[in-house]
Amino acid sequence: MQGSVGELGEFGLIRALTSRLPHGSAVELGPGDDAAVVSAPDGRVVATTDVLIEGRHFRRDWSTAYDVGRKAAAQNLADVAAMGAVPTALLLGLVAPAELPATWALELMDGIRDECQVAGAGVAGGDVVRGEAITVSITALGDLEGRPPVTRTGAKPGDRVAVTGWLGWSAAGFTVLSRGFRSPRAFVEAHRRPEPPYHAGPAASKLGATSMIDISDGLVADLSHVAVASGVHIDLRSELFDIPAQMKDIGQAVGVDPLVWVLSGGEDHALVATFPQDVQLPARWRVIGEVTRPAGLSRQGGVTVDGAAWTDTAGWDHFNAP
Repeated sequence: MQGSVGELGEFGLIRALTSRLPHGSAVELGPGDDAAVVSAPDGRVVATTDVLIEGRHFRRDWSTAYDVGRKAAAQNLADVAAMGAVPTALLLGLVAPAELPATWALELMDGIRDECQVAGAGVAGGDVVRGEAITVSITALGDLEGRPPVTRTGAKPGDRVAVTGWLGWSAAGFTVLSRGFRSPRAFVEAHRRPEPPYHAGPAASKLGATSMIDISDGLVADLSHVAVASGVHIDLRSELFDIPAQMKDIGQAVGVDPLVWVLSGGEDHALVATFPQDVQLPARWRVIGEVTRPAGLSRQGGVTVDGAAWTDTAGWDHFNAP
């Protein structure tokens, strides 16, 4: 499609975008009316929202529009899965300059569509607005299928801490891109398009996970939320992490201990959960630590690595980041 989004106009752009999007089985009434209708068989709806801003969360010289669409959908759908829910639908908000090529917006939709299809969700509707910087806002919905949500508050002393998905790959890819390179491709692609293990969230809920969170800001940072919310201590064991040889090679080349990426790097959107000792974990979950009681009388939780405080960067913080 030739021209810009400004030349298409608001309603022409909406027609072009919605023609590319899947409704999904849960969307009873999709784009085209004042609001969408999404079924909620459980009687409850899991809801989450996130915003990506050009220059802060993505760069067009690093990522294609398709990449941005996949990433925008993935980071929200992963939050739904981390509650033990099945993703059902997305709502999209797009802010775009009038001069933005229409093909960029359409490729963004293609990325959102394809990530939704991976997760089994549809796109229920959204809004487009003219603005100075490209901004993508996603609201994701999910269904608990009759189960209680798996929150951050349920970790118990004696539980094992286990993870499924990639750890540190996105951070390694970001480091590679920051130095002007485009390979190793697997790590660059992990930064551009995370691959959350959507199925693992509901499966962990069925197995009896006591708490769960998706790793968006960094393993130590996100597990700290679980530790504080549950009033427990979590100790991670460095020898239990699987660090690929190629990640070690990247670390050696740039002077970074790859364990830093594993423990502090965000945007992999892996899932980390706590499980009772008697639960048989599926093959793709690997134990990385344990839950213990906090020292002393304090109920304030914390995270250590090999029994010691983690002194490097814990993870991403929007208001303390450069």
